[in-house]
Amino acid sequence: VQLQASGGGLVQPGGSLRLSCAASGRPFSNFHTGWFRQAPGKEREFVAAISRSASGFNPRYADSVKGRFTISRDNAKRMVYLQMNSLKPDDTAVYYCAVTTIVWAYVGDESRYTNWGQGTQVTVSS
Repeated sequence: VQLQASGGGLVQPGGSLRLSCAASGRPFSNFHTGWFRQAPGKEREFVAAISRSASGFNPRYADSVKGRFTISRDNAKRMVYLQMNSLKPDDTAVYYCAVTTIVWAYVGDESRYTNWGQGTQVTVSS
């Protein structure tokens, strides 16, 4: 499956952005999908993950984004979204979407993801 992330940009602190991840290739509903981010000089970190189907597990979030970010998906459109509200300068990073077939318990582990999008830059600054 091929992934294309989009929706990044420059936003002021407290603002919102919605990232999109478009999938093509193999059936998208076979995969759990995650968002990760990498800030300058830092390692890539887990942000959020969503189960392969709406009837699956509840979404998982990093503590740093809980209550501010919401992950969702539309398998018919082959899309996953990351709604980001109350953005902070610390949220500045390149954001990546990725997919995995690993069991749900490991969706926070980036090494378990097999296919990655190219990344989209999010900059939070006044």
